Amino acid sequence: MSLVYEVNISLQRDIETEYRAWLEKHIAEILALPGFLDAQSFDVQRNDDSNTVDICVQYRLESQSALDAYFAQHAARLRADGIGKFGNRFTANRRVLINPRMFL
Repeated sequence: MSLVYEVNISLQRDIETEYRAWLEKHIAEILALPGFLDAQSFDVQRNDDSNTVDICVQYRLESQSALDAYFAQHAARLRADGIGKFGNRFTANRRVLINPRMFL
């Protein structure tokens, strides 16, 4: 069984270069954790001239228990790293996606 942990990020355009460099290392750190299989990062197309950049990162995991272990052991520390570096100049919303065909 696999599932997707999705993180949708909105950041101020003036930190985009620095944030993307940090995000690349952040993704690599998460992928080194047990149960994380791979990740894809997408730029989200906007229909306005906002000073905001949107990025979607999808992590594929091998199991719910791997995601539970991430939340219990690593999530707070990894999230705090981004907040410590960028403060309130970004937001992140998260969700878990499950393929319904897994249950057929």
